[in-house]
Amino acid sequence: MHWLLVSTRIDAFQHWVYDHPQEAMDPRACDHTWAELSRRYFPWVDWSSLDEALRTGWQEVQHIYCFPFYYIEYAIAALGALQVWNNYRHNPRTALQQYRSALALGATKTLPELFAAAGATFAFDTTTLQLAIRALMRTIEEWEARM
Repeated sequence: MHWLLVSTRIDAFQHWVYDHPQEAMDPRACDHTWAELSRRYFPWVDWSSLDEALRTGWQEVQHIYCFPFYYIEYAIAALGALQVWNNYRHNPRTALQQYRSALALGATKTLPELFAAAGATFAFDTTTLQLAIRALMRTIEEWEARM
């Protein structure tokens, strides 16, 4: 779940940069925007005594400079992987068959078609995210109960 939030914050920051190119030329404006996004996507973090990290964390993300809008692909992959994993939990044989079928398609299909072949949904709506996160949280709770 953390990885999805990290990716989303970086993607939101990059959208802001490209939507506000004049403002983004000012590092202080970038610091301010990064801090706002950090508070938005990580509201449970106590940023006390972490002012510099809160403001300047964007400077450490190489993708912002070298690979614009690539970072969101990590979130896309993670969401797909969570769905395939959840399918595996319910029906390992079918999930593996679907996953192998998707891999066999290689680059011959669009990403939504590859997701579908793997038994996943290529969507980033509330329903898709909630289903994936609930499955993950349920499994974590089960593991914790066994400990």
